Amino acid sequence: MTLSELTLFLVKLLAGTGVFLVGVHLLTANVEQLATGKIRALFEKTADRKLVNVGVGTAATALIQSSGVTTVLIVGFVNVGIMNLYQATAMIMGANIGTTITAQIAALSAFPITTYIQILSFAGIMLAIIGKKDSTQKLGLITAGLGLIFIGLSLMSDSMKSSRDAIQGIFQTVTNPFLLFLLGIFLTALVQSSSATTSVIIAMSVAGLTIGNGQNEVLFIILGTNIGSCVTAVMSSFTAGVNAKRASLIHLLFNSLGSLLFFFVLLGFPDFMEYTFRRWFSAPAMQIAMFHTFFNVTCTVLFLPFSREFVRISQFLIPEKKKEEEKTYLDDRMLASASLAISQLEKELVRLSDTAMQAFRTGFSSFVERDRDLIEPTQQLIERAGEISRSITNYLIRLSAQSKLSDERSISNLHSNVGDVMRIAEIADNFTKYTQRALSNDLTFSESVLSEVEKMAQQIETLYSLTKQVILQKATDLLPQVDEAENEIDAMRKQLIDRHIQRLNRGECKADSSGIFINLVSNLERLGDHLTYIAYAGS
Repeated sequence: MTLSELTLFLVKLLAGTGVFLVGVHLLTANVEQLATGKIRALFEKTADRKLVNVGVGTAATALIQSSGVTTVLIVGFVNVGIMNLYQATAMIMGANIGTTITAQIAALSAFPITTYIQILSFAGIMLAIIGKKDSTQKLGLITAGLGLIFIGLSLMSDSMKSSRDAIQGIFQTVTNPFLLFLLGIFLTALVQSSSATTSVIIAMSVAGLTIGNGQNEVLFIILGTNIGSCVTAVMSSFTAGVNAKRASLIHLLFNSLGSLLFFFVLLGFPDFMEYTFRRWFSAPAMQIAMFHTFFNVTCTVLFLPFSREFVRISQFLIPEKKKEEEKTYLDDRMLASASLAISQLEKELVRLSDTAMQAFRTGFSSFVERDRDLIEPTQQLIERAGEISRSITNYLIRLSAQSKLSDERSISNLHSNVGDVMRIAEIADNFTKYTQRALSNDLTFSESVLSEVEKMAQQIETLYSLTKQVILQKATDLLPQVDEAENEIDAMRKQLIDRHIQRLNRGECKADSSGIFINLVSNLERLGDHLTYIAYAGS
């Protein structure tokens, strides 16, 4: 092969690979955005049942078309405490099964009908251009991506067919299983996609090229790709917490042990391919794809009963730090999926609300109990709420910069909710000031008055409980109860002020206490208003 022929071959091969990767990216990115609601629903079905979690990991990866994306999301969920390591282990095993769907799609390129599937690239892009709705445009890009996958595979196969005689001799000389195994690891780590590496190998088989003697050699590369695919998750865990690092380690351990087990089986059974997949399937491309699926399913069946041992090994190798950072639901990995990021932001909003409400409770107690020592803890909670608020706002800004128009309403509502929650923190601060004024001026309130105020505070707790359910469970059917609780708080404010004025007229209360009392119950009513705003925006 001359230098110009080699250059032309490499250009065509890389062009085909580029088209293939663009197709995979279009398919993955748009399926992820279009189906994030379904993906989120799948992840919310996680339980302690291993088979359920394997199924969730398989379905999510088959839907997204990327085990890398699924595993990164799993690491993110572990990092924020949504799922434990036992659930993550089974889900990672399922993700390995789900990722083989890409190889199955690529294997279809061995059949003549896939030539006509390439027209999907034109049909899809036209649908994306003509479509008015965002979902229609996404569906068009998914269709175009599928067409581009087959165009890329065709280009790769054609480039290899045109130079088959020249390069077949090179591939036949590569027979060392260790070298082929390492080659699979290196290539997959380089492109960070086992699907891409496997698809290139399938394209080679479609072109009639064989590696080594045409026996088990190609399978050693496939085994290597499974270890190389762990790079993405491992890299994503570098800045994460201890459990996220453990989840990445479990992924690496599972894939490595499975690959090494099959590596030695293939070494001891040189005719494995000849007696199995070559007999069962006529097309070489289908043989490779089916082995890929068989390998991952078998590893899952073998290692799933030992998932707890994987967790224990990860805990031994990555011990707990003496001081863990405070838990947060925000994780940069979720920014790639607006729906999942918004779901996490809603949980973080509730964490912020819990902090602000705890500040209110402490501040309210300082007033009722006339306890100056509770003022400092209240201020600390208010400061903590401010820190959480700033982190949410920064996260929202970053999410907004890369989200689609349909998500902007949710993002805007979350911005608004953060403002309302911080008004609660300000009300808590007001209560500490009322405490200081009451103590400084020796102002006292009767037990009956304080009892009435406490009833109003209890009604606010009821309203807050309803608001949390609306946000986290999308329980819009509770909104009438929210309105009822808020109306009750408004009515209690009016009654308390009316009774206070009556006591003033009878000379039962000091005029100096009026300002504090009226402002206090008005602040309680404002707090109820802000909780109602949050409930409606969160629905």
